[in-house]
Amino acid sequence: MAHQARKRFGQHFLTDPSIINAIVSRINPQQADRIIEIGPGLGAMTLPLLAQNIALELVEIDRDLVDYWQKKNIQQITMYQADALNYDFASWSKQAIEQIKNSKTNGKVKIVGNLPYNISTPLLFHLMSAIDFVDEQLFMLQKEVVQRMVAKPGDSDYGRLSVMLQIRYHLEHCFDVPPTAFEPPPKVDSAIVVMYPKKNLHFSTALWSALEKLVAKAFSQRRKVLANNLPEYKDILNLDQQVLRSRAQDIDGQTYLQWAKILVQETEG
Repeated sequence: MAHQARKRFGQHFLTDPSIINAIVSRINPQQADRIIEIGPGLGAMTLPLLAQNIALELVEIDRDLVDYWQKKNIQQITMYQADALNYDFASWSKQAIEQIKNSKTNGKVKIVGNLPYNISTPLLFHLMSAIDFVDEQLFMLQKEVVQRMVAKPGDSDYGRLSVMLQIRYHLEHCFDVPPTAFEPPPKVDSAIVVMYPKKNLHFSTALWSALEKLVAKAFSQRRKVLANNLPEYKDILNLDQQVLRSRAQDIDGQTYLQWAKILVQETEG
């Protein structure tokens, strides 16, 4: 099948065998695992994963590619034609972990894929809905996004994405992928990131909402100090002058979380 990569879907098909092998090795699929791949494309990752004698579920928005896979009639594949931004990963992952428990195996629930770069940030936040039932996520993303995800407080790349994801996940920047590994080549470098959900964390809707609002305000003007970005929170949070003279990128995630808890207590009290 001569499939023309579609710009509106952010399609760039991975073709470098050494990169593909490194990704599959990092996923380390086991027969007892439940794995769902976002955006299988023409199967650069899909076919090597299937060669490990596992079952695989695929989420694909492109109708031509859905038809392509359905015509292959591969028994190990379950195909879902859907926009990943709207797909119910929470229900899928909950059902997957229950199946593993019932089978009394040591299988893991994994979400993998070469994510469309034009929707990567909203998709990462959407996937948080499944965080309680997922063991591991491995994605290829724009390198710049991965650098923001794993950045530490004080780094120039540290921002809203860093704070919100690091509060919920352990993140690992595995390796970089050059544009030459794709057809057509993207205009940016890519990277592989692994995300391990932190367990036994309980976020109420109110707490998560307060945290999102607080962090967004703190980073709304990166060059300005918190005294300018968070004036309405100064007294509620009892922020001292040293903190107020700091910039948002100097504050670690746990501090933002503690501040959000105070805001929720004030609201509920």
